[in-house]
Amino acid sequence: MDALDALNSEALEGLRRLSALDTVRARIALAVDLGLLKPGERLPPTADVARALDVGEITVRRALTALCEEGVLVRRRGRSGGTMVADEPAIGKVAETEAYRTAAAEVHRLIDQRLLLECGLAHLAATAVTAERLAELKTLVAEMDRASGWADFHTGDERFHLTLAAASGVESAVAHYAPVLRRLYRYYLPYPLAYLRESNREHAALVAALEQGDAVEAVRVARAHVEVLHRTMFVGLIR
Repeated sequence: MDALDALNSEALEGLRRLSALDTVRARIALAVDLGLLKPGERLPPTADVARALDVGEITVRRALTALCEEGVLVRRRGRSGGTMVADEPAIGKVAETEAYRTAAAEVHRLIDQRLLLECGLAHLAATAVTAERLAELKTLVAEMDRASGWADFHTGDERFHLTLAAASGVESAVAHYAPVLRRLYRYYLPYPLAYLRESNREHAALVAALEQGDAVEAVRVARAHVEVLHRTMFVGLIR
């Protein structure tokens, strides 16, 4: 087993012990524990949550039902109802969050792995991006600006970074980058829209650098965009 294979298996070992249902429970519960999802906040539609967390809708429905029973979420009827964070949510109730809490070293290594790849891709894209790819990237930035919540945004974010890889002009870039990005995405939690809007401003700055053919600026923006994850992902928020 080479170093990359060892990292991949090590980083996901704790998560592999969880069912898909329990990973959804853990990610939402940990977001509530850390204050990323606020009391009274409505969750997105089931289909959007399923797409963002890469699981089936039935799994999401079962997970949300379990979280309601555990006092983390509540369901309210009526036009203003839906599934929401409880007004006084149970904190530390879901034991499965421990698989995420104990993964800090693995997550930091995955961030570094992504950092190296994304900086290289940004540099290449600054010299190889086509007008068509630039238009795709700009469209994705605009779509993320219009996102109504974390689930919509997350889907756009993945498409943006895979399009950046394709813009590098390296034929196999997406095949190399996508597995790293998706392994790291398995550790992402729901985030406040204000934080995501700031992230999208960095996307826009990266596109501007690509349009100018400024490889140095593209790498600077890409580095800052990924490096900050050491502080802003849950591993930087847990005390």
